[in-house]
Amino acid sequence: MTFEEFRRSIDEGVPPDNLGAALLGLWHQGRGAWETAHETVQADDGAPAAWVHAHLHRFEGDEMNAGYWFRRAGKPHTKGDLDEEWTAMVAALLDMS
Repeated sequence: MTFEEFRRSIDEGVPPDNLGAALLGLWHQGRGAWETAHETVQADDGAPAAWVHAHLHRFEGDEMNAGYWFRRAGKPHTKGDLDEEWTAMVAALLDMS
């Protein structure tokens, strides 16, 4: 799946089949459904879901909690633009799938 296809699915309102928890969490966040995104990644113990979990806490303004999840994911605690981070995360996770 390409980034453009992922983005289009958000606009269409139907998640692609077989998304892992991390990408599905970002998909829900892209739809503005933070709570659903959070529940999705919280239910997964993997590092990719922890990375998205960190991003979601940054989005809500909880940098301390985000730091915990960045450490769990083995990723540096970013401080940049949230939209750019979301885009980079989707691209990276699509490359991994």
